[in-house]
Amino acid sequence: MPPSSYNHTSPQAMWYVLIGIPGLEDSHTWLSIPICSMYVSAVVGNVFLIFMIVTERSLHEPMYIFLSMLASADVLLSTTTAPKMLAIFWFQSMVISFGCCVSQMFFLHFIFVTESAILLAMAFDRYVAICHPLRYTTILTLSVTRKMGLAAVVRSFIICLPFVFLVYRLRYCGRNIIPHSYCEHMGIARLACDNIRGNIVYGLTVALLYTGLDIVFIIMSYSMILCTVFRIPSWAARLKALNTCASHICVILMFYAPAFFSFFAHRFGEKAIPHHVHILIANLYVVVPPMLNPIIYGVKTKQIQDRAILLFSRISTCC
Repeated sequence: MPPSSYNHTSPQAMWYVLIGIPGLEDSHTWLSIPICSMYVSAVVGNVFLIFMIVTERSLHEPMYIFLSMLASADVLLSTTTAPKMLAIFWFQSMVISFGCCVSQMFFLHFIFVTESAILLAMAFDRYVAICHPLRYTTILTLSVTRKMGLAAVVRSFIICLPFVFLVYRLRYCGRNIIPHSYCEHMGIARLACDNIRGNIVYGLTVALLYTGLDIVFIIMSYSMILCTVFRIPSWAARLKALNTCASHICVILMFYAPAFFSFFAHRFGEKAIPHHVHILIANLYVVVPPMLNPIIYGVKTKQIQDRAILLFSRISTCC
């Protein structure tokens, strides 16, 4: 087919080929074992966490409601990507339609931005709990908590919807190989024969302006928390206050560090970082944090530990 005819390729008629992890095709079967195990653990762990928070009235507090939102987002994040990834590794099911690819791209970015907003809400929760403990119940009511969760979802939808229009406006010229295990914005845009400067600028804007601002506000919250904590005269009280933030800080680091590494490596570090390393980290990112988050909160949060032990004791008694 002559190159000129490629310019008339309709996006709706496009079919893409996801090749998994370039350079590691022979290891796909072996890599699928830990990825599948982590995916199953992530789904089971987060669904159990959600079930426990929903069914235990004592956990119907802002901190745990935000945690259930985070767990829901983790389930959606891993489920959006891992099944197709495993289908590629196990059955060589590499073909995906343009519509399905764009849908996966949208939900991937939408969930990421939503999780970022939830982490900011959780940082605000810790700020109010430690810096203004006497006003905690009046500031963070259940109504306010629900509105914050709804605002996170609406904001993410508004931010990520333009990604769909940005890839649909491009003209495609027959290239359909995506060297990845799932579809994301720049992976699709790079296959177009148009100028993708707008896609690059908007992607950077979302990463730096919206998600970057979330990080700035999280840092500000924890700076004020630390100032308050170190004014507490008792070392035991200081450690207790810091311990309530430890699990959240671990989750924040797990969420943002690999995400921004993957984002900037994809745009600026392709020559410095082997492509298979970048794709492997991107694959692990969608299953490792969702798997570890319930474990971290289960280990570091005594209320969740107590409720989990009580629940398992009830189950064992019934059996």
